[in-house]
Amino acid sequence: MRKLQNSELGRISTEQFRKSEKSPFVIVLDNVRSHNNVGSVFRTADAFRVEKIFLCGITAKPPHRDIRKTALGATESVEWHYHESTIDAISELKAGGYTVVAVEQAEGSVELQDFTTKSNRRYALIFGHEVNGVDQKVLDLCDACIEIPQFGTKHSFNITVSAGIVLWELNRKISNLVK
Repeated sequence: MRKLQNSELGRISTEQFRKSEKSPFVIVLDNVRSHNNVGSVFRTADAFRVEKIFLCGITAKPPHRDIRKTALGATESVEWHYHESTIDAISELKAGGYTVVAVEQAEGSVELQDFTTKSNRRYALIFGHEVNGVDQKVLDLCDACIEIPQFGTKHSFNITVSAGIVLWELNRKISNLVK
């Protein structure tokens, strides 16, 4: 076994990324307070060719050095929009035909592995504040809620870990997986 060199990874350029087919997912960050978490979500969104990111409320926006430090250039490839209100972002997404899905521990949530995606749908995945999660007013507007099963004492993942787990599983499930 030999570790691959960066030149062997088949990376596409930022311009190629912008023109490429995207996965049917957008990410909505509902009042995420950490600049580093925002940057890490950009990097994960790039890895999974997410269509775009909606930054809402207190969520920091590029350019910011802490976002840039963890995003490693993904703020240049992944399209993003800012909304002062997450509720306004959801209204825009619903009007655009997105199925809005919160990632939260809630009554009636569906465990991630049991959530069914449809190949002809686009999904807006909402990730919430690091301590308070997805705001209840936002949760009330969602079409579905998915929960990542956890088995330890904390029952809490960092938002960036949650984004990676959810995007991996949902991309794995869709039939038109971006290649």
